[in-house]
Formats: sequence, C-alpha cells, structure tokens
Amino acid sequence: MLKLKIRSIFLVLAAMGTTALAQTAATPDTVLPHPDPVFHGKIGRTVADSRADYPKSVKAPKGAPNILLVMTDDVGFSASSAFGGEIPTPNLDHLAHDGLRYNRFHTTAMCSPTRAALLTGRNHHEVGTATVTDLASGYPGYNGIIPHNATPIARILRDNGYSTAMFGKHHNLIRTENSQSGPFNQWPSGLGFDYFYGFIGGDTNQIHPKLYRNTQPADPVPSPGYFLDRDLADDAIRWIHNQKAAAQDKPFFVYYAPGTAHSPHQAPREWIDRFKGKFDQGWDKVREETFLRQKAMGVIPADAQLTPRPAGIPAWDSLSADRKKVYARMMEVFAGMLAFQDNQFGRIVDELRRMGQLDNTLIVFIEGDNGASGEGTEQGTLNEIATVGNDFTDNFDYMLKHIDDQGTDRTYQIYPIGWAWAMDTPFQWVKQIASHLGGTRNGLVISWPQHIKAHGEVRSQFHHVIDITPTLLDLVGLPQPTEVDGVPQAHMEGVSMAYTFDDAKAADRRTKQYFELLGNRALYQDGWLVNTTPRRMPWMKSPRGKKSDDDYEWELYDLDHDYSQSRNLAKEMPDKLKAMEDAWWQEAARNQVLPVDDDVQSRDRMAAMITMRMGERSEYTYWARDTSVAVDAAPMMGSRSFSVLARVTVPKKGGEGVLMAVGSRMGGWAFYLKDGKPVALHAFSHEPQDQFRIAGKTRVPSGKALIRYDFDYAGGGLQKGGILHISVNGKEVASGPVGRTIIVPAGLGETLDIGRDTGLTVSTEYSGNGAFNGDIERVDIKVAPLMQAARLSATP
Repeated sequence: MLKLKIRSIFLVLAAMGTTALAQTAATPDTVLPHPDPVFHGKIGRTVADSRADYPKSVKAPKGAPNILLVMTDDVGFSASSAFGGEIPTPNLDHLAHDGLRYNRFHTTAMCSPTRAALLTGRNHHEVGTATVTDLASGYPGYNGIIPHNATPIARILRDNGYSTAMFGKHHNLIRTENSQSGPFNQWPSGLGFDYFYGFIGGDTNQIHPKLYRNTQPADPVPSPGYFLDRDLADDAIRWIHNQKAAAQDKPFFVYYAPGTAHSPHQAPREWIDRFKGKFDQGWDKVREETFLRQKAMGVIPADAQLTPRPAGIPAWDSLSADRKKVYARMMEVFAGMLAFQDNQFGRIVDELRRMGQLDNTLIVFIEGDNGASGEGTEQGTLNEIATVGNDFTDNFDYMLKHIDDQGTDRTYQIYPIGWAWAMDTPFQWVKQIASHLGGTRNGLVISWPQHIKAHGEVRSQFHHVIDITPTLLDLVGLPQPTEVDGVPQAHMEGVSMAYTFDDAKAADRRTKQYFELLGNRALYQDGWLVNTTPRRMPWMKSPRGKKSDDDYEWELYDLDHDYSQSRNLAKEMPDKLKAMEDAWWQEAARNQVLPVDDDVQSRDRMAAMITMRMGERSEYTYWARDTSVAVDAAPMMGSRSFSVLARVTVPKKGGEGVLMAVGSRMGGWAFYLKDGKPVALHAFSHEPQDQFRIAGKTRVPSGKALIRYDFDYAGGGLQKGGILHISVNGKEVASGPVGRTIIVPAGLGETLDIGRDTGLTVSTEYSGNGAFNGDIERVDIKVAPLMQAARLSATP
C-alpha cells in the first residue's frame, strides 16, 4: 500500500514538474475520500469494561460559506444591464452593487468546454472537451470524457463536508452515455452532486422540457403557464429549504445553470411584451447606445474603441421594413427571456436573505458560458435545430405571417447574428469564435457580503473560467486534492482570484492563456493577444475557401492598451506575431489541443459513426408502453428505409393515441391512431409544406392488431424522400409520399417514446402527450442501411 501511495505521488510530480514538490506531496487532507477514522476507544470482554468511540463524519472547514455558482447560457458580455446592456437585470445589478464586477473574464467560446473547465479548474482540452460533446472524436483532447485525474469541484466539496446540488443544463455527456443504460459516472451524480434536477444536452424547450431528477426522467406535467426557469428556481429553493432543515450548519454548494438564453428563445408573453418597441432602432444603434452606457458606468475603459461590424452581418438600415419588424420582435423575445431568468434568480437570493443565509453565501455569477450566439444565421430562425441539423431554411413570408408565435412553443427560435453581435459590445464576433473577445469575454460578478468589503467596484485583472474552482477552494480553505479514489490528480491550471477582492490594482496572476475552438485560436500572454482570423460563420459546417487547418491568417493586439481588440498590429510587429504564434503551438501541444480541425461537418460525421459503431443495429424491440429512449440510443430513422411494427390491443370503443413517436413538431416522426384510424406524420420542419401526413380511411378493429408502418427510402443521398405504407393485420390500408426526411430529431433531448409522445409533441392532433388508450404488447423497429434505396415493406 505504501509503495502504491509513493508511486501515486511521483506520478503527480511527473505531470506537474519537480518545482511543485512542496505543494503536491500527498497528505491526509489532499487524498480523497478521507481515510476511515481510527478507533480510539477501548474494547474489553464486556461493555462494562469497554469505551465507545463513534466515528465522526467529515465536516467542512469552520466558517465555510454556502456557495451559489450561477452560469447562464449564450448571454453576451453586454446583454445585461449589469454590464451596460439594454436588458434590465435588477437582481444581477444588485448583486454587483454589493460585490465586484469583472470586465476581463473569459470563457472558451462554447458551452460544453466552458462547463468542463469551470467544474475542474483545468483547460478544456485537458479534460477531453475541445468542443461540444455532441462532436466528440477519438483524440484525447476531443473525446468528450472528463478524466478521473480531473475531479470536479462538486466531488471535492462533497468529500469535505458540503451538501451538493445542481440545477439546469448538463452538456457534458457523450452521445453513447446519455440514456438510461448508463454508465452514469459523467452525469451530475457521478461528478459529485448529491442531487440533480435539469436537462441533459445543449438545450431544451422552456415550455415542454425533457428533464431528469438525478438519473431518472422527470418530465413535468404539462400545465398552462409552465416555464422551465420558474421550475428550476422552485426546485432549488425547495432543495435549500430541505438541506438547511436537516443540517442547519452544513454548508451547501449549488451549481445553478439555467439554459437561458440558449435557443429556443421562449418566455412568458407578459415579459416579452415589456420590451415592445425597445429594439426598433436596430442592432447598429443598440450597439452604439450600449457602448456609451458602458463607458458611463465604468465597466469598460474610457479609451476603449467600438469595433466595426464584421463582413457577413448586414447593416440594419439595409433591411426591409418587414425584416426589421420580425427581427426586432426576435430581440424582444430574447430580452424577455433573460429578464425573466433574472427574476427567478432574484427569488433564490431573496429566499437566502429571508433565511438569514445570504451574508455567508458566496455567489459567483457568470453571465454566459460564451459570447452571444450567432448560430441563427443572418435572418434568424423559428426552428434552430432544423436549421443547424437538417439544413432547413425558414421561409421569411411564414416568419412574418407567424410573428405572434414568437416566444411560444410553436417556435424553437433564435435571433439573427446581428443581435448576437450587438450583445457582445464592444467586441468583435460572437459564440464559437474563440479567436476574438466577442466569443470569449463574459461578465462575472462575485459577492460575499460577510467577507468582500469592496462594493460596486470593477476588477480588470485578466482571468479565465478555469480560475473559478481554485478560487472556491481557496475561499473555503481546502487544498487541491492530489489523489482521488487512488487516481493521481492532474495539476489545476487555474489560479485563485481572491487576491483581487481587496486590491483593484493588484498585478495579474494569470499571465498566459490559450484559446481554441473549432479551429479558431488565440493566445494571451503578458498583455498581448495573438489570434487567427475566422474563416467560418457560426452556422456553417465547413469553412469558406477550405484550406489546411494550419493555413490561417494571424492577428496581433496589445490588450493592455486596446481593451476591445480593435487595432491589429500584425503588419507592424511581424517578429512579435511570429513569436506568439509559435508560443500558441507550444501551448497547444502541452494541453492536448492537437490535432486542430475546423470542419464541423467532418466532426459530426465522426461522432455519428462512433455512436453507430457502439450502439447501432438493424433491429430494435420495445416491450411496453411508457418506454422512453434517448435519441442516441434509438434507431436513426432519417435518410433510410425502416419498418415500425406495433402489436396492440385496441379497446372496443376504438383506438386513440400514440404508438411510437420520436422528436417533435420541429422535426420528428409520429405513428398513432386518430379516430380509430392509423396515421403516420413526418415533420421535416414546423412549416406546413414540410409536414407529411399519411392516414388510413378505416378504423382499426377492436381486439389484437398488428399495425405496421413501412418507409421505403428513395436513396440518392441524405434527406431525400420516399413512400410510406400503412398496413393493418397484413393488409395495406394507405400509402403516400414523404418529400424529405430529417437527419436530427428536434429539439435536443427529445426521446423515442412508446405509447405516448413526451416533450414537445410531433403532432397537434392528440391532446396532452397522446397516451394510447389500448394495450401495447411490443413495438419492433427495423432499419436499413443509411442513404440506400430499400424496401423493407416486402419483408415479414
């Protein structure tokens, strides 16, 4: 055992360098879990001559604070009024008034990488999360799996006497591990959280979310006025009540990560309508107004420059009156969503205040996991997943006609890139563009009333999301662990930010930080930034004018004297440019960034092939109603022939409801009985011309029945059409064309359901979740090879 312990210590030292010897030697405090307590009592022949010594549970350090860590989603630096934005967020404003604003804080430019870095204190490639886990591939920095040598903050705190809970978005699971078959070690419960309530994946519907409690599905019962942000706040408050009721003096760690304001942009109508007309001036003017407010507030330096609009983003004045009308409403919806989320966050803070817990609660609020999202293209979309995943383009006339649908469950919308750019004032670019501050600089507020004496001040030290976990450990009074579950721990690259609390002029302790995401690269070093010039707009799957991944133009900025990255000095200082470019490649090699790949389409194909190799088969059987399967564990039904065979018992009064459904009305398939007659519906998108419905004309007789749906794909590539046949008890009763087929069911988190249709339903012809009113013995699905013409309807 001693040899193993010594070997573990030296493995850690080898990874960190011998200079860290004094800091990394394993001690009982740095090895988790803590050793079982030694018995100090006495054992005699009887109780009379014995002395008990009951083992004591681990307790947090004396005075350790509660911790509320908040991270919103796709919210740019300048969206919130706390950082000069147009959208009022009074609760974040109040938090900043009582604490500190950080105006040079950085993320990775995308959600999964930022969240992995946040929770582990390590760079995102170091913890296998180079990009979103949906695009995981077979390289160490890209496999989407947080390694055992990078134990997350929740596990460290839990093993040191904290109660831990997570609410909201968890986008750190690879496709093959997001189903009920597990494994669950990368779910929140496997990362150190005692309790989890939220969703798995990049986003979910705010009105019909797909939720989990710990590892079990926990879809809310559909009800008028339901919104996920309110539900998450309710559940967080309820958990805090119960935690403090059971152990008043035990501190908690709550990681609160609502999906706001990722698409779909949805909010209560009364919150959206508060902003009617507020954005009619357009994104160019909003950006100018925001810039002036930021300077007046002191959240950006007085000499900061407003960067120009990038090519590819249209000027507001170039748009037609109808486009201005639609786009302004899209921004009103976004504003309503963010303002509503701030209101829900405020309810949590108010409850902590009412309970007397606020003064000793450390609140770290990161406004956005990356810059604002430009994935909505130049015109925005009412169906983001169809746009990104299924090459769908909105019909603008439809968008105009259905402008009142915005913000409701009839859309899965996201605004045009122009608004994203405006929400990243004064910087260039947006989410995904890790080379520029518009993608990576986010607002940060830290408040701890009992310990941070400075109120309402701005801090301008350069910091990164990897610095949060070391900061929390430092403030709690815990060392970074050297060994967890027998695994030597990799060194945390992050540094504590506590030195900034009392000294606004303290010298930066983070002097170097690399950035890379989907080929966009940058390196900050001693006040300078070297970065590549983007070649791909955020919604594009491949770069324009595709060249080799290392054939990018590079830019150079002096951030100490150019806050907003506005003056490119590359031509004036070629030697400095080359030296820093070389330094970026050195950091890339050290942090598992290589190989660089900027082609999203090739990554997507690779991830899909990994999923297929690990779980794809040609036949699937589901044995009962109320079965729900994650899409990545279910048959891929797009761009291929398939058969769905349902063995059912139809009641005497006639059959009604869903036999099988996958996806939603934004993109999906549903097979059901309507007025006793069999129906198949394929939604390529939400628009009427993309809804393909085939139905029988006679009722399915009562009693046992075999209902079969066969889709014969025409072949010829992806997303082509075919003929769908319906048969009952061996006799064909209907057939008809399906014009085009989806690749990706929409939205994210939707499941394949037997006997019902959970989440946002595929069809509006059934009420609620369309629960089937008969019995389902089993449903069998057969699939043919992808993209090949085939006729399974001829097989038994």
